[in-house]
Amino acid sequence: MKILVINGSNLNLLGERDKNYYGAKSLDEIKQIMNDEFPGNSIQFFQSNIEGEIINEIQGAARNFDGIIINPGGYAHTSVSIKDALEVCSLPKVEVHLSNIAGREDFRKISLTASGCDGYISGFKEYSYLSALYILNKLITSKHD
Repeated sequence: MKILVINGSNLNLLGERDKNYYGAKSLDEIKQIMNDEFPGNSIQFFQSNIEGEIINEIQGAARNFDGIIINPGGYAHTSVSIKDALEVCSLPKVEVHLSNIAGREDFRKISLTASGCDGYISGFKEYSYLSALYILNKLITSKHD
């Protein structure tokens, strides 16, 4: 399966950010862990701090991928445009967050973008991505059954 992993604002700084919230792994390390755990998948990572670039990736994903994992970063709490793009995209989608957004500041507790996905996983650092990949594989295979 071909999986697109979209990473939003400030996720290029993983490893430098508060490790209690975000863990110690970089995006490259998370991608390697995903490839090691799920060698049968083709996993492509995309990261941008620019909202419009994230929207463009979502809009073009159906031509080349079977599913999307998205960590919109701070855009989860503010971007109606990313939410709208996710809603239109026909692929299975899982939102992830490294930190437990329900246990953070009030403004982080609500994800606007999660409602555009099939579900979301929050609080398990790099394991959030692994969990999302497992679930996405199940969603895609059940769609073909």
